[in-house]
Amino acid sequence: MDKEERKTINQGQEEEMEIYGYNLSRWKLAVVSLGVICTGGFLLLLLYWMPEWRVKATCVRAAIKDCEVVLLRTTDEFQMWFCAKIRFLPLETPPFSSPKSTVNKFSNGHAVHLTENLTEENRQEINKYSQTPSQQIRYFTHHSVKYIWNDTIHNFDFLKGLDEGVSCTSIYEKHSAGLTKGMHAYRKSLYGVNEITVKVPSVFKLLIKEVLNPFYIFQLFSVILWSTDEYYYYALAIVVMSVVSVVSSLYSIRKQYVMLHDMVATHSTVRVSVCRVNEEIEEIFSTDLVPGDVMVIPLNGTVMPCDAVLINGTCIVNESMLTGESVPVTKTNLPNPAVDVKGSGDELYSPETHKRHTLFCGTTVIQTRFYTGELVKAIVVRTGFSTSKGQLVRSILYPKPTDFKLYRDAYLFLLCLVAVAGIGFIYTIINSVLNEVEVGVIIIESLDIITITVPPALPAAMTAGIVYAQRRLKKIGIFCISPQRINICGQLNLVCFDKTGTLTEDGLDLWGIQRVENTRFLLPEENVCNEMLVKSQFVACMATCHSLTRIEGVLSGDPLDLKMFEAIGWILEEATEEETALHNRIMPTVVRPPKQLLPEPTPSGDQEMELFELPAVYEIGIVRQFPFSSALQRMSVVARVLGDKRMDAYMKGAPEVVASLCKAETVPVDFEKVLEEYTKQGFRVIALAHRKLESKLTWHKVQNINRDAIENNMDFMGLIIMQNKLKQETPAVLEDLHKANIRTVMVTGDNMLTAVSVARDCGMILPQDKVIIAEALPPKDGKVAKINWHYADSLPQGSSVPAIDSEVIPIKLVDDSLEDLQLTRYHFAMNGKSFSVILEHFQDLVPKLMLHGTVFARMAPDQKTQLVEALQNVDYFVGMCGDGANDCGALKRAHGGISLSELEASVASPFTSKTPSISCVPNLIREGRAALMTSFCVFKFMALYSIIQYFSVTLLYSILSNLGDFQFLFIDLAIILVVVFTMSLNPAWKELVAQRPPSGLISGALLFSVLSQIIICIGFQSLGFFWVKQQPWYKVWHPHSDACNTTRSLYWNSSHLDNETELDTRNIQNYENTTVFFISSFQYLIVAVAFSKGKPFRQPCYKNYFFVISVIMLYVFILFIMLHPVASVDQVLQIVCVPYQWRITMLIIVIVNALVSIMVESFFLDMVLWKVVFSRDRPGDSRLTTTQAPQESVDRWGKCCLSWAMGCRKKIPKAKYMCLAQELLVDPEWPPKPQTTTEAKTLVKENGSCQIITIT
Repeated sequence: MDKEERKTINQGQEEEMEIYGYNLSRWKLAVVSLGVICTGGFLLLLLYWMPEWRVKATCVRAAIKDCEVVLLRTTDEFQMWFCAKIRFLPLETPPFSSPKSTVNKFSNGHAVHLTENLTEENRQEINKYSQTPSQQIRYFTHHSVKYIWNDTIHNFDFLKGLDEGVSCTSIYEKHSAGLTKGMHAYRKSLYGVNEITVKVPSVFKLLIKEVLNPFYIFQLFSVILWSTDEYYYYALAIVVMSVVSVVSSLYSIRKQYVMLHDMVATHSTVRVSVCRVNEEIEEIFSTDLVPGDVMVIPLNGTVMPCDAVLINGTCIVNESMLTGESVPVTKTNLPNPAVDVKGSGDELYSPETHKRHTLFCGTTVIQTRFYTGELVKAIVVRTGFSTSKGQLVRSILYPKPTDFKLYRDAYLFLLCLVAVAGIGFIYTIINSVLNEVEVGVIIIESLDIITITVPPALPAAMTAGIVYAQRRLKKIGIFCISPQRINICGQLNLVCFDKTGTLTEDGLDLWGIQRVENTRFLLPEENVCNEMLVKSQFVACMATCHSLTRIEGVLSGDPLDLKMFEAIGWILEEATEEETALHNRIMPTVVRPPKQLLPEPTPSGDQEMELFELPAVYEIGIVRQFPFSSALQRMSVVARVLGDKRMDAYMKGAPEVVASLCKAETVPVDFEKVLEEYTKQGFRVIALAHRKLESKLTWHKVQNINRDAIENNMDFMGLIIMQNKLKQETPAVLEDLHKANIRTVMVTGDNMLTAVSVARDCGMILPQDKVIIAEALPPKDGKVAKINWHYADSLPQGSSVPAIDSEVIPIKLVDDSLEDLQLTRYHFAMNGKSFSVILEHFQDLVPKLMLHGTVFARMAPDQKTQLVEALQNVDYFVGMCGDGANDCGALKRAHGGISLSELEASVASPFTSKTPSISCVPNLIREGRAALMTSFCVFKFMALYSIIQYFSVTLLYSILSNLGDFQFLFIDLAIILVVVFTMSLNPAWKELVAQRPPSGLISGALLFSVLSQIIICIGFQSLGFFWVKQQPWYKVWHPHSDACNTTRSLYWNSSHLDNETELDTRNIQNYENTTVFFISSFQYLIVAVAFSKGKPFRQPCYKNYFFVISVIMLYVFILFIMLHPVASVDQVLQIVCVPYQWRITMLIIVIVNALVSIMVESFFLDMVLWKVVFSRDRPGDSRLTTTQAPQESVDRWGKCCLSWAMGCRKKIPKAKYMCLAQELLVDPEWPPKPQTTTEAKTLVKENGSCQIITIT
């Protein structure tokens, strides 16, 4: 039964969840209803907050296939619970003769195998679970995804479209004809409406959801309690504060919903044409599209309402919504394996693999191309939230919770305060019972202790600092859509940078070309635009092998292609729509050189010219284009010179790839050496190749040929050398980050050696540092996976510094002298393929490589995300800075993702910089550190405020007294709120420093700070409370007391006679109360000043003018009413007259308290403990991974203390990367020696073990 009750859905995916089945239980429901009534609705609130408890309290376990409710739990570190109700989907009878044909035509080997092989028995099985004789399907919806019961796997599975399990052959054979109207209706009832709906909740719904937050419920409880105790003023203040907080929160939440709704709703419903089985064209709304519909792409373009695979024609698409790049992309029809020369019919269609043939939802089709009057058609593969745009919207609607030590520690700290409140609660009850106080008073006073210890204003106070930081970020052009992440950015200790457009300029400049003749490289040539080269195959390749197009007369496309085409000065002409529709063989795109470049019109002897052709005309038509693929790292075209009988194939791409597809005899012997020289200097190198195609290849055959048939046996033609300049600010920014002990990592799609060169140029790798290239090879021909280690030259050519012997590298990692350190630094560099192999076969090595991996080249978008995850797995706080292109996943996954693109792709990133410069990174970290320290300051202050007031009340309860209403009001409103909202205004420190703020509240330094201040405040408050009783003039106060011994006492006595009855009952006015009130009032201000630290993370507090003015005014006011009593003020605050000598004594107590508090906080903590914490944080040690170890040890000490105090002695481990760094210090085999190989063990490959074998 247990196996039936618990299953896993989305196995191995990001949204993997455990699923449990439950049925509603009437008797449990009755018991819970009774409990709700007995607890006054509190139980209902508790069940609302805890979905797991709610389901378990009202339901009984059941088999998943029969259940009415499912309980879901995520399998990640958050273990979040959700519940969903099972619903029934009535399906229309499928329009087919037999049940089996129904299913086969419906499922087409894809989708949820919901009714696959639907024999009569299966039909009965479905009817058995349905409530009616007609066919019904059980499903539930979670996070906008529909999960349907699948009899084949006996589990729920999400409803898939044609994007999984469908071969390219079946796309053409089974789907290209379109759907019948009956089948369309059948699928519509299953898949539902094709729309990405972002419902903007009503204000009332949002209000209820916001108000039912535990903190607001606690505030409501506090307000009711204070009202019964006639403490109306502060209750009103908290109500006003809560209302303002709720209203502003509702406004921002609703604004975000509206923005997202507007972004999604744009072009969400359009009219589209679809092809039906009988070849008729039907016009329907895009909301009615279902997977399998054949959509006609209009001539003038459209915004795609779904994901669709192109089966006919060509489209030019703007994919900026998804990739962040507004460069037009050419999409071609999916290769049809049935007609390909070298096709593999078994290849499965995948939107990711075949993205060059897939039109994604939300992207804009700018132009379409077709031939001989055929329509441009695409088959719908995904609709609604299953589309790429839908998944992006889902990631925004349902973000992963932010796991940050500060927030976990905050809850732990609150639990400690609750425990303290519990002690006070019990003490109050016992003390009141012993003194025979009325029951009603006991209840109110004991509950009041809880509201004092756990301050209801805490959420507002904590939010203030983040709101101020968000405002400051906005001023410097950094926009934030996830304010909670600002604090996390204060902890970043590693930042990944994309290269092109981020570290370097966006555009590439053509530096020159180096052609090959007779298998030898010629000298580099700078000018390509000359008469000598105009008719060469090299220039022909540059002219044709690109994806450029004219959009409204302007040439547009990939920046690299544009630079290359502009360098030769040719002209590109595209055929008009009328021409393409009328003529069968018209070339869609023609390129030709300008007339001035062409030689005199004399026929060339080496070319066969047709009689009717004008010899001066030299044009090349692009017959077929195989778009650039990041997986293949190349693109190619089939072209024909006007008048030539045979066609030409041209290819360009990564030099290593192009050379591997060329005939070996055409590749120069020194190819690798020449390439290395260029890449070491930071140039981006592209190789060109050419091949004459067989004359039997006709235009029609070329349109259906597989690219593998074209891209082989080519002649190597040479290299194009592009220059990618560093941005001016890059080296300075990276130097600032290194000085601040923040590691920098480069993640790029570019060539490895180019990336290493750029890393050296920008200071990411110092000239003395070693670079170890890890080349990992997957298992092949029965051989295990292996890694070859190569040492790249560490010094630039021509340098006088001697090369460093690799044998000295592993000696030490940490040393006191900077000279020795320079001999010990090393960096790993690898490409995307190697990274994937290492992740799969060498899991033990991954953490070691993460510790020193600096350059990751040729990385695909998903590999960038995996890298961020791998770094996070060794406890780094990872920042990611990219220009939005292909970085969306990594930007979302990182602790702090900063997009330098303001396009819609930046929606995925928590931060977006208005200026496309990496200077925003140190700015964000500075503001993050300031916000984090502000959070700590506010939390510490609020904790001290709670404990000080708690102790004041506890002392006064011992004599059956309390603070007066206006005393509470003065403390809570005039002092606490003013201080909290002004102390958060300190701006960030002007530069990044090597220290990092602690990551959690439970760290040694912070715990010491809070505990020492608590002891000091309690000590001085107790001193005042007990010392006043020892004064010779002290007697138990009554309205006729004359401790002041002045004539004013007559006034005092007369002014209080009317309140005698009230004073007798509440006992507010007495000498102890007055003493405690004055001392505690000063203590709040003392700890506020002590905690308002500036350097090294925030500007000094004296630059926070609002705070300084507020504190001075409060000091002056309290000092004034203490030393020079004002009768009206004393009467309102219920202060009694004490001798002047005692007032001076209180002042001395306060001054000594202030001196001790400031000395302990500023001198002992900052000068002594802080120095110990950061003893190794010197600028010279900025690259070391172990610099934070002392901080961690103090953090452990702090945690152990708290754990001990809570009765839990569990040992808290240090950050993984620090442990690893210490282990590697004594590992003689790390880093690997040059020219060695690491092989995965065959027997225990699954656990990632490996062995090192030295190649001799």
